[in-house]
Amino acid sequence: MPGISSRRIMLTRTLRSAADLADAGLLPADAVDAVARVGARYSIAVTPAIAGLIDRADPADPIARQYIPDAAELLTASHELEDPTADAPHTPVAGVVHRYPDRALLKPLLACPVYCRFCFRREAVGADGGVLGEAALEAALGWFAQTPTVREAILTGGDPLMLSPRRLGAILGRLAAMPHIELLRIHSRVPVAAPDVVTPALAEALGAVARPLYLCVHANHAREFSTAAIAALGRLHRAGVVLLGQSVLLRGVNDSVEALEALFRAMLRARVKPYYLHQLDPAPGTARFAVPVEEGRALLRALRGRVSGLAWPTYVQERPGGAGKVPLGPAYDGA
Repeated sequence: MPGISSRRIMLTRTLRSAADLADAGLLPADAVDAVARVGARYSIAVTPAIAGLIDRADPADPIARQYIPDAAELLTASHELEDPTADAPHTPVAGVVHRYPDRALLKPLLACPVYCRFCFRREAVGADGGVLGEAALEAALGWFAQTPTVREAILTGGDPLMLSPRRLGAILGRLAAMPHIELLRIHSRVPVAAPDVVTPALAEALGAVARPLYLCVHANHAREFSTAAIAALGRLHRAGVVLLGQSVLLRGVNDSVEALEALFRAMLRARVKPYYLHQLDPAPGTARFAVPVEEGRALLRALRGRVSGLAWPTYVQERPGGAGKVPLGPAYDGA
Protein backbone atom coordinates (compact mmCIF):
# COMPACT_ATOMS: atom_id res chain seq x y z
CA MET A 1 0.00 0.00 0.00
CA PRO A 2 2.48 2.65 -1.14
CA GLY A 3 1.89 6.19 -0.05
CA ILE A 4 0.32 5.39 3.31
CA SER A 5 1.39 7.85 5.97
CA SER A 6 3.46 6.58 8.89
CA ARG A 7 1.51 8.75 11.36
CA ARG A 8 -0.25 6.87 14.14
CA ILE A 9 -3.83 7.81 14.96
CA MET A 10 -5.69 6.71 18.06
CA LEU A 11 -9.03 5.39 16.87
CA THR A 12 -12.18 5.05 18.93
CA ARG A 13 -14.51 3.55 16.34
CA THR A 14 -14.51 0.87 13.67
CA LEU A 15 -13.57 2.05 10.17
CA ARG A 16 -16.26 1.00 7.68
CA SER A 17 -15.56 2.79 4.39
CA ALA A 18 -12.78 3.76 2.02
CA ALA A 19 -13.09 7.33 3.25
CA ASP A 20 -12.69 6.17 6.86
CA LEU A 21 -9.55 4.22 5.96
CA ALA A 22 -8.07 7.19 4.12
CA ASP A 23 -8.83 9.57 7.00
CA ALA A 24 -7.05 7.18 9.38
CA GLY A 25 -3.94 7.05 7.20
CA LEU A 26 -4.57 3.44 6.18
CA LEU A 27 -5.32 4.04 2.52
CA PRO A 28 -3.56 6.32 0.00
CA ALA A 29 -5.74 8.95 -1.63
CA ASP A 30 -5.30 7.47 -5.10
CA ALA A 31 -6.82 4.14 -3.94
CA VAL A 32 -10.01 5.53 -2.37
CA ASP A 33 -12.24 5.26 -5.44
CA ALA A 34 -11.19 1.67 -6.19
CA VAL A 35 -11.65 0.59 -2.58
CA ALA A 36 -15.05 2.29 -2.46
CA ARG A 37 -16.08 0.05 -5.35
CA VAL A 38 -14.86 -2.98 -3.39
CA GLY A 39 -16.82 -1.78 -0.36
CA ALA A 40 -20.01 -1.63 -2.43
CA ARG A 41 -19.77 -5.42 -2.84
CA TYR A 42 -17.88 -6.68 0.21
CA SER A 43 -18.15 -5.21 3.70
CA ILE A 44 -15.31 -3.25 5.25
CA ALA A 45 -14.57 -3.15 8.98
CA VAL A 46 -11.29 -2.42 10.74
CA THR A 47 -11.51 -2.16 14.51
CA PRO A 48 -9.39 0.24 16.56
CA ALA A 49 -7.48 -2.76 17.93
CA ILE A 50 -6.51 -3.94 14.44
CA ALA A 51 -5.80 -0.44 13.13
CA GLY A 52 -3.40 0.02 16.03
CA LEU A 53 -1.40 -3.03 14.95
CA ILE A 54 -0.82 -1.83 11.38
CA ASP A 55 2.60 -0.42 10.53
CA ARG A 56 1.65 2.46 8.26
CA ALA A 57 5.28 2.84 7.16
CA ASP A 58 5.39 -0.70 5.73
CA PRO A 59 3.67 -1.04 2.32
CA ALA A 60 3.69 -4.84 2.75
CA ASP A 61 2.42 -4.91 6.34
CA PRO A 62 0.93 -8.38 6.99
CA ILE A 63 -1.81 -7.04 9.28
CA ALA A 64 -2.94 -4.44 6.74
CA ARG A 65 -2.94 -7.07 3.99
CA GLN A 66 -5.54 -9.12 5.86
CA TYR A 67 -8.00 -6.28 6.48
CA ILE A 68 -7.47 -3.37 4.07
CA PRO A 69 -9.45 -3.84 0.81
CA ASP A 70 -7.70 -4.04 -2.55
CA ALA A 71 -9.08 -3.45 -6.05
CA ALA A 72 -8.05 -7.03 -6.96
CA GLU A 73 -11.01 -8.29 -4.91
CA LEU A 74 -13.32 -7.42 -7.78
CA LEU A 75 -11.46 -9.81 -10.12
CA THR A 76 -12.88 -13.34 -9.91
CA ALA A 77 -10.61 -16.11 -11.18
CA SER A 78 -12.05 -19.03 -13.12
CA HIS A 79 -11.55 -21.47 -10.22
CA GLU A 80 -13.16 -19.25 -7.57
CA LEU A 81 -16.63 -19.97 -6.19
CA GLU A 82 -19.28 -17.88 -4.42
CA ASP A 83 -19.82 -20.73 -1.93
CA PRO A 84 -16.45 -22.54 -1.92
CA THR A 85 -17.31 -24.73 1.07
CA ALA A 86 -20.76 -25.54 -0.34
CA ASP A 87 -22.69 -24.66 2.80
CA ALA A 88 -25.97 -24.22 0.92
CA PRO A 89 -26.57 -27.88 -0.07
CA HIS A 90 -25.96 -28.94 3.54
CA THR A 91 -28.38 -26.46 5.14
CA PRO A 92 -31.43 -28.34 6.50
CA VAL A 93 -32.87 -25.17 8.08
CA ALA A 94 -31.78 -21.55 8.07
CA GLY A 95 -28.65 -20.99 10.15
CA VAL A 96 -27.59 -24.67 10.28
CA VAL A 97 -24.96 -26.49 8.21
CA HIS A 98 -24.81 -30.29 8.62
CA ARG A 99 -21.87 -31.69 6.69
CA TYR A 100 -20.61 -34.40 9.06
CA PRO A 101 -22.79 -37.00 10.84
CA ASP A 102 -21.73 -36.13 14.40
CA ARG A 103 -21.43 -32.32 14.27
CA ALA A 104 -23.19 -29.33 12.80
CA LEU A 105 -22.72 -25.59 12.49
CA LEU A 106 -25.07 -23.02 13.96
CA LYS A 107 -24.74 -19.54 12.46
CA PRO A 108 -26.68 -17.24 14.82
CA LEU A 109 -25.50 -14.11 12.97
CA LEU A 110 -23.59 -13.10 9.85
CA ALA A 111 -21.85 -9.99 11.17
CA CYS A 112 -18.19 -9.79 12.27
CA PRO A 113 -16.05 -7.24 14.12
CA VAL A 114 -13.69 -7.17 11.11
CA TYR A 115 -14.01 -8.41 7.54
CA CYS A 116 -11.07 -10.44 6.31
CA ARG A 117 -10.26 -9.82 2.66
CA PHE A 118 -9.90 -13.59 2.05
CA CYS A 119 -13.10 -14.73 3.83
CA PHE A 120 -14.72 -17.83 2.32
CA ARG A 121 -18.16 -16.51 3.34
CA ARG A 122 -17.52 -13.02 1.98
CA GLU A 123 -20.62 -13.21 -0.26
CA ALA A 124 -22.82 -13.74 2.82
CA VAL A 125 -21.30 -11.93 5.79
CA GLY A 126 -21.52 -8.20 6.33
CA ALA A 127 -22.70 -5.39 8.51
CA ASP A 128 -26.27 -6.02 7.33
CA GLY A 129 -26.01 -9.78 7.95
CA GLY A 130 -27.84 -9.37 11.22
CA VAL A 131 -28.89 -12.15 13.56
CA LEU A 132 -31.28 -15.03 13.13
CA GLY A 133 -34.77 -13.90 14.06
CA GLU A 134 -36.46 -15.57 17.01
CA ALA A 135 -38.52 -17.90 14.81
CA ALA A 136 -35.49 -18.92 12.73
CA LEU A 137 -33.36 -19.44 15.83
CA GLU A 138 -36.08 -21.60 17.41
CA ALA A 139 -36.25 -23.66 14.22
CA ALA A 140 -32.48 -24.10 14.20
CA LEU A 141 -32.36 -25.12 17.87
CA GLY A 142 -35.31 -27.42 17.23
CA TRP A 143 -33.34 -29.11 14.45
CA PHE A 144 -30.45 -29.76 16.87
CA ALA A 145 -32.89 -31.15 19.46
CA GLN A 146 -34.39 -33.51 16.89
CA THR A 147 -31.06 -34.75 15.45
CA PRO A 148 -29.55 -37.10 18.05
CA THR A 149 -26.65 -38.13 15.82
CA VAL A 150 -25.17 -34.66 16.32
CA ARG A 151 -22.87 -34.65 19.33
CA GLU A 152 -21.04 -31.38 18.73
CA ALA A 153 -22.57 -27.97 18.04
CA ILE A 154 -20.25 -25.43 16.45
CA LEU A 155 -21.22 -21.75 16.60
CA THR A 156 -19.81 -19.73 13.74
CA GLY A 157 -21.13 -17.13 11.34
CA GLY A 158 -20.34 -14.25 11.34
CA ASP A 159 -18.78 -14.08 14.77
CA PRO A 160 -20.81 -15.49 17.67
CA LEU A 161 -18.91 -13.42 20.27
CA MET A 162 -20.54 -10.33 18.77
CA LEU A 163 -23.76 -11.43 20.48
CA SER A 164 -24.48 -10.10 23.95
CA PRO A 165 -23.35 -12.34 26.81
CA ARG A 166 -27.01 -12.89 27.71
CA ARG A 167 -28.06 -13.98 24.23
CA LEU A 168 -24.97 -16.10 23.60
CA GLY A 169 -25.26 -17.72 27.02
CA ALA A 170 -28.92 -18.53 26.37
CA ILE A 171 -28.13 -20.22 23.04
CA LEU A 172 -25.29 -22.24 24.54
CA GLY A 173 -27.50 -23.17 27.49
CA ARG A 174 -30.21 -24.48 25.17
CA LEU A 175 -27.70 -26.61 23.30
CA ALA A 176 -26.00 -27.86 26.46
CA ALA A 177 -29.37 -29.02 27.82
CA MET A 178 -29.80 -31.46 24.92
CA PRO A 179 -28.68 -34.91 26.18
CA HIS A 180 -26.94 -35.88 22.94
CA ILE A 181 -24.84 -32.68 22.68
CA GLU A 182 -21.49 -33.53 24.26
CA LEU A 183 -19.30 -30.71 23.02
CA LEU A 184 -19.71 -27.04 22.14
CA ARG A 185 -17.36 -25.06 19.97
CA ILE A 186 -17.19 -21.37 18.97
CA HIS A 187 -15.14 -19.94 16.10
CA SER A 188 -14.19 -16.29 16.60
CA ARG A 189 -11.91 -13.42 15.60
CA VAL A 190 -13.06 -11.28 18.54
CA PRO A 191 -10.25 -12.00 21.05
CA VAL A 192 -7.62 -10.61 18.67
CA ALA A 193 -9.71 -8.20 16.56
CA ALA A 194 -11.87 -6.63 19.30
CA PRO A 195 -10.47 -7.80 22.64
CA ASP A 196 -12.50 -5.24 24.57
CA VAL A 197 -15.61 -7.28 23.67
CA VAL A 198 -14.29 -10.10 25.88
CA THR A 199 -15.64 -8.58 29.07
CA PRO A 200 -15.79 -10.34 32.44
CA ALA A 201 -19.52 -10.80 31.77
CA LEU A 202 -18.82 -12.60 28.50
CA ALA A 203 -16.15 -14.80 30.07
CA GLU A 204 -18.54 -15.62 32.90
CA ALA A 205 -21.31 -16.56 30.45
CA LEU A 206 -19.00 -18.90 28.56
CA GLY A 207 -17.57 -20.40 31.73
CA ALA A 208 -21.05 -21.20 33.03
CA VAL A 209 -21.90 -23.56 30.16
CA ALA A 210 -22.58 -27.07 31.40
CA ARG A 211 -20.66 -28.82 28.63
CA PRO A 212 -17.01 -28.76 27.50
CA LEU A 213 -16.59 -25.54 25.52
CA TYR A 214 -13.82 -24.99 22.98
CA LEU A 215 -13.08 -21.57 21.47
CA CYS A 216 -11.22 -21.60 18.14
CA VAL A 217 -9.42 -18.27 17.82
CA HIS A 218 -8.71 -17.18 14.24
CA ALA A 219 -5.34 -15.45 13.93
CA ASN A 220 -2.83 -15.46 11.09
CA HIS A 221 0.13 -13.42 12.31
CA ALA A 222 2.05 -13.26 15.58
CA ARG A 223 1.45 -9.52 15.94
CA GLU A 224 -2.28 -10.13 16.30
CA PHE A 225 -1.54 -11.38 19.82
CA SER A 226 -1.35 -7.91 21.29
CA THR A 227 -1.23 -7.15 25.01
CA ALA A 228 -4.99 -6.58 24.96
CA ALA A 229 -5.62 -9.82 23.05
CA ILE A 230 -3.52 -11.83 25.49
CA ALA A 231 -5.45 -10.29 28.40
CA ALA A 232 -8.78 -11.18 26.74
CA LEU A 233 -7.64 -14.76 26.15
CA GLY A 234 -6.50 -14.93 29.77
CA ARG A 235 -10.00 -14.02 30.94
CA LEU A 236 -11.44 -16.83 28.83
CA HIS A 237 -8.82 -19.30 30.02
CA ARG A 238 -9.50 -18.50 33.69
CA ALA A 239 -13.22 -19.03 33.02
CA GLY A 240 -12.44 -22.59 31.93
CA VAL A 241 -12.78 -22.16 28.16
CA VAL A 242 -10.38 -24.38 26.18
CA LEU A 243 -8.55 -22.27 23.58
CA LEU A 244 -7.58 -23.56 20.14
CA GLY A 245 -6.02 -21.66 17.23
CA GLN A 246 -6.95 -21.73 13.58
CA SER A 247 -5.15 -19.93 10.79
CA VAL A 248 -5.21 -19.64 7.01
CA LEU A 249 -2.01 -19.93 4.99
CA LEU A 250 -1.83 -16.57 3.21
CA ARG A 251 0.59 -15.10 0.70
CA GLY A 252 2.27 -12.03 2.14
CA VAL A 253 1.03 -12.73 5.67
CA ASN A 254 2.46 -15.99 6.99
CA ASP A 255 3.97 -17.77 3.97
CA SER A 256 7.43 -18.26 5.48
CA VAL A 257 8.90 -20.63 8.03
CA GLU A 258 9.76 -17.69 10.27
CA ALA A 259 6.25 -16.21 10.16
CA LEU A 260 4.54 -19.53 10.90
CA GLU A 261 6.96 -20.32 13.72
CA ALA A 262 6.36 -16.91 15.28
CA LEU A 263 2.58 -17.32 14.92
CA PHE A 264 2.44 -20.74 16.56
CA ARG A 265 4.77 -19.69 19.36
CA ALA A 266 2.66 -16.59 19.99
CA MET A 267 -0.44 -18.79 20.22
CA LEU A 268 1.15 -21.06 22.81
CA ARG A 269 2.32 -18.10 24.89
CA ALA A 270 -1.31 -16.94 24.92
CA ARG A 271 -2.48 -20.43 26.03
CA VAL A 272 -3.90 -21.17 22.58
CA LYS A 273 -3.16 -24.61 21.10
CA PRO A 274 -2.62 -24.43 17.30
CA TYR A 275 -5.35 -26.63 15.83
CA TYR A 276 -5.86 -26.04 12.09
CA LEU A 277 -3.80 -24.39 9.37
CA HIS A 278 -6.25 -24.00 6.47
CA GLN A 279 -5.42 -23.98 2.81
CA LEU A 280 -7.11 -20.91 1.34
CA ASP A 281 -10.68 -21.52 0.18
CA PRO A 282 -11.21 -20.20 -3.38
CA ALA A 283 -13.68 -17.41 -2.63
CA PRO A 284 -14.13 -14.70 -5.28
CA GLY A 285 -11.33 -12.14 -5.48
CA THR A 286 -8.91 -13.92 -3.14
CA ALA A 287 -6.29 -15.17 -5.62
CA ARG A 288 -3.63 -12.74 -4.35
CA PHE A 289 -3.56 -14.67 -1.06
CA ALA A 290 -3.14 -18.16 -2.57
CA VAL A 291 -0.17 -20.33 -1.62
CA PRO A 292 0.17 -23.62 -3.55
CA VAL A 293 -0.33 -26.77 -1.48
CA GLU A 294 3.16 -28.07 -2.20
CA GLU A 295 4.64 -24.83 -0.90
CA GLY A 296 2.53 -25.16 2.23
CA ARG A 297 3.74 -28.70 2.75
CA ALA A 298 7.35 -27.57 2.33
CA LEU A 299 6.85 -24.86 4.95
CA LEU A 300 5.47 -27.32 7.48
CA ARG A 301 8.18 -29.85 6.67
CA ALA A 302 10.78 -27.17 7.42
CA LEU A 303 9.07 -26.43 10.75
CA ARG A 304 9.39 -30.02 11.95
CA GLY A 305 12.02 -30.05 14.67
CA ARG A 306 12.04 -26.27 15.01
CA VAL A 307 8.93 -26.12 17.19
CA SER A 308 7.35 -28.23 19.89
CA GLY A 309 4.69 -30.74 18.95
CA LEU A 310 2.32 -28.52 20.93
CA ALA A 311 2.84 -25.87 18.25
CA TRP A 312 1.94 -28.20 15.39
CA PRO A 313 -1.45 -27.69 13.67
CA THR A 314 -3.13 -30.01 11.18
CA TYR A 315 -2.79 -28.62 7.65
CA VAL A 316 -6.20 -29.07 5.98
CA GLN A 317 -8.12 -28.24 2.83
CA GLU A 318 -11.84 -28.25 2.10
CA ARG A 319 -12.72 -30.75 -0.61
CA PRO A 320 -14.85 -29.53 -3.52
CA GLY A 321 -18.62 -29.65 -3.25
CA GLY A 322 -18.80 -29.42 0.52
CA ALA A 323 -17.30 -32.88 1.13
CA GLY A 324 -15.39 -31.63 4.17
CA LYS A 325 -11.77 -31.24 5.21
CA VAL A 326 -8.86 -33.52 4.36
CA PRO A 327 -5.37 -33.36 5.93
CA LEU A 328 -2.64 -32.33 3.51
CA GLY A 329 0.44 -33.62 5.29
CA PRO A 330 3.30 -33.14 4.78
CA ALA A 331 4.52 -36.70 4.26
CA TYR A 332 7.91 -37.94 5.51
CA ASP A 333 10.08 -40.72 4.15
CA GLY A 334 11.67 -41.46 7.54
CA ALA A 335 15.11 -40.29 6.44
